[in-house]
Formats: sequence, structure tokens, C-alpha cells
Amino acid sequence: MSKPKFTGTGVALITPFKQDRSIDFAALEKLIHFNIENGIDYFVVLGTTGESVTLSSEEKTEVWKFVAKTVSEKVPLVAGIGGNNTEKIAAETGQFSIAGYDAILSVSPYYNKPSQEGIYQHFMRLQEESKLPIILYNVPGRTSSNITWETTVRLANASSKFIGIKEASGQFGQIMQIVKNKPRDFLVISGDDLITLPLMSFGVCGVISVVAQATPRAFSSLVNAALKNDFVAATRHHLSLLDAMELFFSEGSPAGVKAALHSLGICENVLRLPLVSVSASLYAKISESLPA
Repeated sequence: MSKPKFTGTGVALITPFKQDRSIDFAALEKLIHFNIENGIDYFVVLGTTGESVTLSSEEKTEVWKFVAKTVSEKVPLVAGIGGNNTEKIAAETGQFSIAGYDAILSVSPYYNKPSQEGIYQHFMRLQEESKLPIILYNVPGRTSSNITWETTVRLANASSKFIGIKEASGQFGQIMQIVKNKPRDFLVISGDDLITLPLMSFGVCGVISVVAQATPRAFSSLVNAALKNDFVAATRHHLSLLDAMELFFSEGSPAGVKAALHSLGICENVLRLPLVSVSASLYAKISESLPA
């Protein structure tokens, strides 16, 4: 029996670049096949991990279309569309019509530091325009403002367009309150690789992962075991990935995962400024941390 859509292991895809920093579509194709063949359940395309803020509108459209064509409906797809200008993001959300996509992932507005009412009204404006379901994204470490559990539940009850939240606050109590108070079909998805295992112990349905795209078989095994309540096996897989989960983020993301994918022969170790590659010493540690 197949898992419900957006349950299990989602991967936040990187955007591979060539040495001249143009998009490397051959490497992107290789990465997609590597992940599907090793058990991931869906992709998020052009979220933060995809360095989306460094891509032009034309490049974004190219990437979204290329991924949809390459995946060819083998797994669901989520498009990352977010920002801190509500009307601009509402327009982009409403205009998004690329075939093959099943939902939009939209981050809470960053830098502006809106109130909870501002966050609520922002997302309500997006759902007015969106043709696709929306997964909220709470990542206060990057946005400088938290979506409280009360606001998440309020949004979940306000519109059927909101189908879930990627929760990367790291606040266990907050995430527990969402699980406790949410509508039955509203998905709570881990946005933090390192704590996916404990979050799944109380009802989180999976992860949108950075680390999994370099370790898809091991990470999918972790999540699948947890979904079956086999936490002995899930813990074993978690511990095998522990070093990688810590190292991948120690000099910023997606620099760590790009180093890992380079060591696996999948893509170049190239980012667009202001991001840069990891140090040589960390690259060696990341390579050694990858599961056999």
C-alpha cells in the first residue's frame, strides 16, 4: 500500500551548477534518478536549499519544467514560492501553472518580522490566488519570526488550501501542540533532519530533508521504519546518519550537501554567491560520514 501524498521522505533539491555557475541540468537529472531509485517519496523544487534567491525568473521556470519532465509523475512535486512581499508572492503563486506539480511550499515572510496577525493575513492572501494546495514553512532561524502553533492551527482551520506545515522551529512543545490541535488531515512535516526521529515518535508524518538527497536509501529507511512504529530500526538508521546530519550544516546549507554530492560524483561542488563551498577539512569529514 502506497503512502499518502507528502508522507515519508521528501527531498529539498539543490540546484547543481557548473564551474561557470550556470545550471547543470545533466547533474540535476542524475540527482533526481539517484533519489527516486533509492526510495525518496517526493521532491521540493527551488526552496532555500535550491538557492532559489540567486536564480532569475527564467531560470526558475526552466528548473521547474525540467524537474517535472524528468520525474514524469513518478513522485509528487512541490514548488517553493515564498518571500516577504505578499502581493508579489500572491501573484507568483496564482500564476504558477507548470504541469506535474502537486503543491506549493511557502516560507513565512522573512526580514519584515510581521506579527502573528500579519503572518496569518499573508498566507490567507496567498490561498486566495493559489491554484494548488499550500504547505506552510516555519523556519524562524532564517526568517527571524516564528509561526506560533495557534497561528498554524488557525490557518489550518481557515482554508482547505492549507494541507500541512514544514516545521523547522526546533520547538518540541510547539510542534506537539500542532499535532494535538490540528485538523485530522493536516500534515506536520519535519523541517529539521537531526530531530526527525523524535518528532515522528509523536505524530509527525515525515521530513522534507536536505541530507536525504545524498543519503536517500538510509534516510528513507529511517523514516519508513518510524512510520511503522519500529523505532529500534529507525534509531539504528538515525545513528548511522548522525555525523552526516551534523556535518552537513556546520558551514552552512546547501554547502554541506553539495560537498557530499560532489564526493559521490553527482555534481560539481559549486554554489552561487553569497554562498561558498565548505572548507577542505570539512569536505573530508563529510565524505567520510556518508553511509556505506
